[in-house]
Amino acid sequence: MRRGKTLFMVAVFLLTLVSLSYGKRIFVTIGTGGITGVYYPTGGAISKMVNEKFAEYGIKATVESTAGSVYNINSVLHGDLDFGICQSDRQYEAVHGLAEWKNKGPQKNLRSVFTIHPESITLIASVNSGIKSVSDLAGKRVNIGNPGSGQLQNSKDVLKAFGISLKDIHPEYVKAVEAPMLLQDGRIDAFFYTVGHPNGNIKEATSGRIKVRIVSIVGPNVVKLLKNHPYYAKAEILRKFYPMAVNTKNIETVGVKATLVTSKKEPANIVYAITKEVFENLSKFKKLHPAFAVLTKKNMLEGMSAPVHKGALRYYRESGLIKYIPKSLIK
Repeated sequence: MRRGKTLFMVAVFLLTLVSLSYGKRIFVTIGTGGITGVYYPTGGAISKMVNEKFAEYGIKATVESTAGSVYNINSVLHGDLDFGICQSDRQYEAVHGLAEWKNKGPQKNLRSVFTIHPESITLIASVNSGIKSVSDLAGKRVNIGNPGSGQLQNSKDVLKAFGISLKDIHPEYVKAVEAPMLLQDGRIDAFFYTVGHPNGNIKEATSGRIKVRIVSIVGPNVVKLLKNHPYYAKAEILRKFYPMAVNTKNIETVGVKATLVTSKKEPANIVYAITKEVFENLSKFKKLHPAFAVLTKKNMLEGMSAPVHKGALRYYRESGLIKYIPKSLIK
């Protein structure tokens, strides 16, 4: 009887020690996307940098593979995730109560931390088609994305900005992963694909029998697009990612931004620590994935459409980066 009581007391003592030990740690979870996409390694890169400073901050970050943007936003707002990665257009829709959030209304507790890699609106065209700008798409066979996809809306936005209606082109509505084969088979002249770079499907499209060009999306029409849709931002596709394309220099375009979001309720010290570690060690962070090569401190503050979390704002004020954040996002 005494032995059993002794074992019980020992167990209680050990559990107490474990509880005290864990009490010194702060555990945070970052929602990402599928393990084959860019979101998952992005979350891994952020957590890696934070975990390396565990002795300083006491924060232990883990990554969760999820269904992506909508899931991450909802899970952050419900408290199931501390942080999530989402497209900036999805962030905009949540904040303004649009699309999936139409019945729920504006999600006022959603907060931005910073943007990460651009998911560029990429226009690929065969050289023989003569397409060198968006304006040249008139009369051409163009895949604009499958119904229900984010890239279908992105394609429509770009076409509209250039004054091109769907009646002006011969639109196809197939999935982006199928478009490279259609282009190489000569069944379409061009296709849009909203994606982070480098991308395997774009490499496939640029490496076949038919020579292709990655078309720049630039000019006054783009300025208008950015003004009307604040979740878009300028982007650049590095030519070195696709050496078989006929391009001789980097390609200017626009796109949505992968954005790190959190809840208004997330403790400021945690958000501050994560923001500081990524920005103070940006050169190191950029080496963790090819998609980060184009990142600068300035463009990591572009494309946000939810108010910036107060913990992140603290770092931006200290570092002088606050000047790059729209006043409407500072609350």
